[in-house]
Amino acid sequence: MTTQTAPTTGGEAGTDHAAVARLKHRRVTRWTHWINFPLLMIMIWSGLRIYWADVRDPFGFGVGLIGWHWFDFFPDVINERLGLERRLARGMAFHFTFGWLFTINGIAYVLYTWRSGEWRHLLPDRHSPGDSITVVLHDLFIRRKPLPPQGRYNGAQRLTYTLIVVMGGLAVLTGLAIYKPTQANLLTTLFGGYETARTIHFTITIGFLVFFVLHLLQVARAGWPNFTSMVTGYERIKAPADAGQSRTGTPEAAGR
Repeated sequence: MTTQTAPTTGGEAGTDHAAVARLKHRRVTRWTHWINFPLLMIMIWSGLRIYWADVRDPFGFGVGLIGWHWFDFFPDVINERLGLERRLARGMAFHFTFGWLFTINGIAYVLYTWRSGEWRHLLPDRHSPGDSITVVLHDLFIRRKPLPPQGRYNGAQRLTYTLIVVMGGLAVLTGLAIYKPTQANLLTTLFGGYETARTIHFTITIGFLVFFVLHLLQVARAGWPNFTSMVTGYERIKAPADAGQSRTGTPEAAGR
């Protein structure tokens, strides 16, 4: 991938070279990323409506064999404040409508990543497991040494982002398996039956929530420029000494 840069007005204080904007995230990557966020939130919200349509909270704590039910993990007051209120039909309508949009957006991202060659930066390689351990230890302040030079994505990011794509595919397939267990009998059987498919589906949902929290923490830790690069597509770096004014590029040309 050819990186295009454009000079920006004004350099950093105390430096001899101007700052340049370097393309970091292409347009399709940014769009599918930001479109996926509200879609996933609606999917989780509507999915909880379906899940909490049970007569008794499925997350309740107790001893089912002897009929004891100590307390609900999510009492009615929480359901009402979140607008859930055990409305099964409305939850299913939202879930399946936005589920198709979530699927289309995911397919578009995978196809673009494959056709553009971006997968080379994303898929883990043989060094990723070891690199990811180093990155995690560094982020937890256990490893004090500076990280070695990183590529576009470090080992932990390669593993995590690839896992999220796989989880998205499994969420769609297990969702179909529990939505149409008779019509999609083969798919349901491949996942070990209805109950197993349902367990996988909701485990993936919890995984999405955990990833969302950790992702926000990592973005906050990386700083504001890291966030704006996912909005504009560019990050600011110091211009090379011999860059001059010849290395220019327009955002529209570089973002394709």
